[in-house]
Amino acid sequence: MAGCRIGIVGAGGVAQRHARMLAGFDDVQLVCVTDVDADRARVFAQDHEMRAVPGVAEVLETDVDAVYVCVPPVAHGSAEEAVAAAGRALFVEKPIGLDCEVPERIGKLVDETGVVTAVGHHWRYSPAVTWARQALADRPVRLAMGAWLDKVPPVGWWVHRDRSGGQVIEQAIHVLDLARVLVGDVAEVHAFADGKPPGEPDADVDGATVVTMRFANGAVGTLAATCMLGWKHRAGLEVYAEGLALSMTEDGLELRDGGDPSVRPVDPDTAKAAADRAFVDAVLGRRDDVRTPYCEALQTHRLACAVADSAAQGVPVKLTEA
Repeated sequence: MAGCRIGIVGAGGVAQRHARMLAGFDDVQLVCVTDVDADRARVFAQDHEMRAVPGVAEVLETDVDAVYVCVPPVAHGSAEEAVAAAGRALFVEKPIGLDCEVPERIGKLVDETGVVTAVGHHWRYSPAVTWARQALADRPVRLAMGAWLDKVPPVGWWVHRDRSGGQVIEQAIHVLDLARVLVGDVAEVHAFADGKPPGEPDADVDGATVVTMRFANGAVGTLAATCMLGWKHRAGLEVYAEGLALSMTEDGLELRDGGDPSVRPVDPDTAKAAADRAFVDAVLGRRDDVRTPYCEALQTHRLACAVADSAAQGVPVKLTEA
């Protein structure tokens, strides 16, 4: 295969980012895009020298090798099913659904079809994760403290629970995924939400959530999230082992091992480009460095949904293998 032909479902901001990254690869051809807003698809196509087509069926008719599905949480399902059933490689932006119903179904389908998959947990590709794992190689994490303290994103659907799933599922899931990478799987969560939405018209998502977590390996952790600010204050994860403190954000890693802190900055675009590069290489059969295939992302999604369920019910929720 000389190159990777790619179609895109969804023409919003995250799709724009992927298109810019992919356009920089000399072995990728951006073929076509579709969106429920035909005018937005048309403008997107013009910007990236693609064709705008009416729907997913038409994307698949163009004989693309892979499809990026970049849609709001509520819109996941039918596009992934069509792509996997057609045997095409599938990149899905997180979160992969509102709750677990659709992702569980898609997970079974991609497992049956064997298509190449990836989900957009790009933090896994950050050099900071590599450095953190090296530092933690012989020192198990005992405590993890995550946070996503931010403003409401500038998209209308985000503040509606039945369209976004809420902040933990749509946004703070990045931190939960990072916790799984650096600490391990979570066995039980207990979450509380304030029940008060941010000051946006008709908003019904929680403005603040706090979670306690018990990891399967015995470590303990917390996650705090809010969308009540007017700026992005902090998003990341702190982990503590015997004599070691690490603090990771999308912008880098701070490490302290008894002496003065060591700060290692990271360009967030490095990880984002690496995630796209790994997927394209897997589609082309060159190497397998996809760090979050769909069924791995499903594990993180189950965790985020358990947090949301715990906050809604006010009781602890235990996680079990599906």
